[in-house]
Parts: sequence; structure tokens; C-alpha cells
Amino acid sequence: MTSDHGTPTVLFLADSLAFHGPERGEPADDPRLWPNIAAAALGGRAELVAGIGWTARHAWYALCHDPRVWAVMPRVDALVLGVGGMDTLPSPLPTALRELIPALRPDRLRRAVRSGYLRAQPKLARGFALVLPGGGPVAMPPHLTVRHLELCRSAVLAIRPGIPVVAILPPLHRAADFGAVHSGRPAAERATRAWAAERGVALLDLPPLVGEHVLSGQGNPDGMHWGWAGHAAVGETCADVLRPLLRT
Repeated sequence: MTSDHGTPTVLFLADSLAFHGPERGEPADDPRLWPNIAAAALGGRAELVAGIGWTARHAWYALCHDPRVWAVMPRVDALVLGVGGMDTLPSPLPTALRELIPALRPDRLRRAVRSGYLRAQPKLARGFALVLPGGGPVAMPPHLTVRHLELCRSAVLAIRPGIPVVAILPPLHRAADFGAVHSGRPAAERATRAWAAERGVALLDLPPLVGEHVLSGQGNPDGMHWGWAGHAAVGETCADVLRPLLRT
């Protein structure tokens, strides 16, 4: 299914993996980013709506509140839900409290709390992973991740019925900021696979594409984001997943 003009428009709701390269975040129209690689391979264009640390809940919030999304919705030909990976990261402090840190005042207090939490986070993540069931709390539990993925899917399809939807399976990381802990990932993958099978959502399996790239140190030094080879692999595979679906 493509627009009347024959050039598919793909809406990407994503986290920073969609716009962060080997050194820094890049402009959304950088052709080296995987959403743009995917769209170009399909002969179309990408509409990228993304943010640092976005979970599936942030994507749902953007759909509800960002007028840029509303503007593009009438011509969307495919939806890619590139969120869910950040949901699996350890979060020793409840997410609601952690996200309030930037709002603390005065500035001196905010800086002190933020630096203290960043120092403590890897140690707490490792400690919780050793003693707590399931490895400890994560940024968003799997049942809430798939709930918000489904909210995004059903909302977009209410406006653009019949378009293909692709979701990601959580990638791997070796980020020192999180103590290299990723014990929440297996449960999130199981939940995402079950939801996708029930709803007819195609899956983009990230670990086979960028797992070795990240774990071997070929990506960003932060141990989480990808180098350009990783972006190319994901973008090309995303196009391969979407191509037959857009013809249906």
C-alpha cells in the first residue's frame, strides 16, 4: 500500500538509536541514519519522530501531543515502531522519579542529584541484577511496553487502515552507564514477539544485525549506540521487511 503519488512515506517512532551515530546525535535528515536508509531503499521518505531515552510510552505521548505527527498522518504508508529497547534498561530509581531530575531547582541541587545518580546507577544495576527476581527494575515493564506499542499501532491504523506495521526486538548493549546489565531484555523480547504475532506486526530483529557490532566495540564508545555500519545493516533490513508489505 503506497500513497497515490507512488512514493511511500514511512513514519518512524523511535528512540535515540534512530538518530545517534558513532560520535553524537545527528540531524534527522542525515542520510546515514537507518530510518533514512530504509526509506531511500524503498524509493520513499522517512518521517522521524524520536527522542533520547524514549520508551514506548514516549512514542504514544508523541502521537497524542506532537502536531508534526498529526500533519504527516494522512499520508503515512507504513509505521515503524523503533521503540522498546530503552524500556529494557535497568532503572534502579523508579522511572517517574528519575524523569523528574531535570525539573529540580535550584540548579546546584539538580546537578548534584544528577551526578550522584549517574555514579550510583551502574553499581545499583549490578547489585539488583544479582539479588532481585528478573534482575531488578527496568525503565518500563514488558506488559506496559506492549500496551503502549499497541496504543500506537491502533491509533495510526485508525487513521491509515491497512498500512504495514513493523516493530523492533530490543537490541543489545554493553553500556558502562548501566553496569553492562541487560537482564530485562529476554522478558521484553518474549512479550514483543507474542504481541506482534497476535496483531500481525512484522518484526525487525536487531541483535543479529547489530549485536556483534555493539559488543565488539565497533559502535559508539557509550556501548549502546551504533556506528554507520550498524545503521546501514538495520536500514537495509528494515527496507527488506517493508518492501513486500508495501506491495500488498
